[in-house]
Amino acid sequence: MTSCRHQISHERSGPDTTRTRGLLLALVAAFHHAEAVFPAAESCRDVLQHCRNEPDGVHDLDCFWERAHRGRHFCTWKPGRDPSEKYYTLLIHQINKCTPYTNRTSTRVQISVLTDKVLKADVFESGVSGVCTKDSFQGSMKNLRRCGPPDNVSFRRSEGRINVNVTWHPKEMKLINHFNVTYWAQGSPGWSKASQQSENATAGTVGSVDSSLAYSLEIRCVNNRECNQCKLSPVYSVPPELTTAPDLVHLKEADDAAMGGRRTVSLAWKLDPGKNAHDSYNVTIGKASGEAPRDSFNTTERQVTFILSYSSYHLEISAFNNVSTSPPLRHTIRRREEQLGVGAGKPNVTVHSNRSINISWRDDLMEKYVCYSAEWMARGQKAAYMSYHSKGSSRMLNFLDDLESLEPYRRYTLTLHMRPNKDTCNLKRVNNSESTYGTTQFYFLEGSPVGAPNVSSYNTTPDSAVLQWSSIPEEEARGFLLGYVIFYSMYRSEARMVKNVTVNPDVNRHTLKGLESGAPYEVQISGFTQAGLGVRSKLIAFKTDNNEYFQPSGIIKLTVIMAAVLIFGTTIIKRAKRTLWPSIPNPEKSNTLQKIEMTNELELLQSISTLRVEDWETDSLQIIKREQVTTAFISAGIPSLPEDSDDELGDVQETQAALPALVGGYTTMEMFRQAVPASTPANREGEPDVTTMRSQLDYVRQFSTDSTCDNRALQ
Repeated sequence: MTSCRHQISHERSGPDTTRTRGLLLALVAAFHHAEAVFPAAESCRDVLQHCRNEPDGVHDLDCFWERAHRGRHFCTWKPGRDPSEKYYTLLIHQINKCTPYTNRTSTRVQISVLTDKVLKADVFESGVSGVCTKDSFQGSMKNLRRCGPPDNVSFRRSEGRINVNVTWHPKEMKLINHFNVTYWAQGSPGWSKASQQSENATAGTVGSVDSSLAYSLEIRCVNNRECNQCKLSPVYSVPPELTTAPDLVHLKEADDAAMGGRRTVSLAWKLDPGKNAHDSYNVTIGKASGEAPRDSFNTTERQVTFILSYSSYHLEISAFNNVSTSPPLRHTIRRREEQLGVGAGKPNVTVHSNRSINISWRDDLMEKYVCYSAEWMARGQKAAYMSYHSKGSSRMLNFLDDLESLEPYRRYTLTLHMRPNKDTCNLKRVNNSESTYGTTQFYFLEGSPVGAPNVSSYNTTPDSAVLQWSSIPEEEARGFLLGYVIFYSMYRSEARMVKNVTVNPDVNRHTLKGLESGAPYEVQISGFTQAGLGVRSKLIAFKTDNNEYFQPSGIIKLTVIMAAVLIFGTTIIKRAKRTLWPSIPNPEKSNTLQKIEMTNELELLQSISTLRVEDWETDSLQIIKREQVTTAFISAGIPSLPEDSDDELGDVQETQAALPALVGGYTTMEMFRQAVPASTPANREGEPDVTTMRSQLDYVRQFSTDSTCDNRALQ
C-alpha cells in the first residue's frame, strides 16, 4: 500500500503547489491536534500498525452515497463498548491516495471520493484507556447507492392484521418500488422471525398475527438498480390490538331549575388495562339530528360531564394507543319526552303546507334571545332541524330542499331550542351551548282512526259489567284521539236499542250500569279524532248475573255460613238437645220391667185398680208418650176394679199408706217393687183387663197435675 507520505511527496512535484501545501498543513495540524490520542506516524501504514480489530471495538463500517442528500458520500460505523469518551480517525484509500479524517467524535462522516473507482476505508477508535481498535470497508462506488431507511413509519392494527404505512425521502420515492417487513412476537425466539413484502412503496400489511400480542418490526426497502443498498430501519415496537370496547358503569341526569331548559349528564366507564394497553380515551358527542359540529376530545380520565339541552345526542367513547383504537362505546342520550323548558314553555305550531310551518313562542323571550333552533321528527324518523334568527315571537319556516315534506296522518314532535350567541345562530359547540324552550306535537293532516281497541269484560253483576280496552296505537289513530264511544245493546234482540257512552281518551276502563238481570249484551268500542269516528272493535258479548246469590259477595257469605255450620253445628245441636230434650230412661229396658211377670207384681196392680181417683197421689204422674204396652203387661191379665167397692178401696188405701213418699225425680217400677209385698193373689175371672184401659202408658213422671184427668183416664 502506498503511504500518505509518498502521496504527498508526489503532489509536491506537481504544478499545484498551493493545494499541496494546504493539504500538508491540514494533515500536520490534524495529527498535531490528535497526538494525545494517536501516536505520531509518518505514513497511513504506520497508523494502521498501531490498532487492531477487536470484537468489542469499533465495527460495522459502511461507505455509500445517498440521493436523499444530493448524491453526497458518507461513511458510518458503530462504536465499541468502551464507555469512556472516544475519538475516531477515518482513512479513505482510492487510486493510491490516502485521505484522513481525524479527531472525530461522530460516527458519520461525509467524504469526497471518485464515484467510478474502488474505495477502501479504515476507521480507528481510541479512548482514554489507550486501547485502539479498527474496522475496514471496501467496495465500488457504482454499487454503493443507498436508499432508506424510511423517514416516517406508522402502524395500525385491526382484525388480526398490522397495516404499515411508510414515507421515504422525496428523492427516493421514485427509486423505491417495494419494501420488506420483518416481524416477530416480542419474547419469542429469533428463529420465529417472518418477512412480508409490501404491495407498493408506501403501504404493506402483515396478516395472521395474534391481536393480543405485541410485535417487533424492521423495515428495509427492496434492492434495485437505483438502490444498490437498502438500509435497515430501527426496530419498531407495536403494542397489542385493542379489541374490547369500554363499559358504561354510570349515567346520571340532573335538572337544575336555575339552568333553564338544560340538564347535567354525567358518565363514567371502565376498561380492563391488563388486556387493553391504551394511552388515552377519545370522546365524541353530537346531536342525533346530525347538526354540526361534533365535539371530539381526548382524555385520560374515565368520566366526563356535559351540560346539554333536552335534545337527543349520540355519544361515542373509544380507547386508543399508537397503533389501534378499541371498538367504541356507543350510547344515545335520549330526548326528554316531558320537557319543562324555560317556565314550562310550549311552542305553538300552525301548519300552512307540507313544506312550511309557523312557530310562535312567548313574547318575553325577545328580550334575551334572537337565535333559535327547531327540531321536528315523526316516530321512527331521524330528526330534521333548522336554525334561524328572529327578533319577534314567531317565525315562518319554509323547508330547505334537503328536508323531507310533512306526511299526512303522521304525528310530529317539535322541540324549540334557544341559543345565547347572537353573532351566529349555528351551533358553535355541543357542550353548554343551548337550552330548551319546550315541545309540542302537530299533524299536517288528521284522519279518523283505522284501528280499534281490544275489548274485554269482567266483574258482571245483575245490573252492571266492567269493560276494559287497550289504547289505539299512534300510527292507527291518525290524529289526536279525542275520546272513545262505547256502543252496547241486548244481544240479538229483535227490538234492541243501541245505547252509547262517550269517555275521555285517557280512560281505558268503564262500568256499564242499569243493565237487566240475567240478560245477554253485546259491546263495541270506537275511537274518534277531529276527523271523525273510527272503525269499531270486534263485537264481544257478556251476560249479567241472575240474582245476587250469584254475586261474589253472596257466594262468599254462603261459604262462610256453611263453614260455620260444619265447624260449630255439632256442638250447638248437642247443647240444644240437653237443654230441650233431657235424657229420660226407658222403663221398657229396665231390669224391673223384665221381672214384672212375678205374681207379687200382678197382685199389686190389681189392688191399684180398685183405688179411687180422688185418693191417688197423682201430683207426680204425667202421660208423655203413647205406646203399646209390652207383652208382659198383656200376659199378666190384670182384672178391672169395681168403682164402688169400699172393701177393696180400703185395701188400696192401706197399700197406699205403705208406699214410700214420692217427693221428686223419676218414678220407676223398681220403687213399686220395694214397697209392694212379694206375694200377689191370682187373677180373678170376670174382672176387666186393666191393660186394655191403660195400654197407651209407657212413662210415668212425677209432677203436679189435676187428679180428675187421671181419673177419667182410668175410667
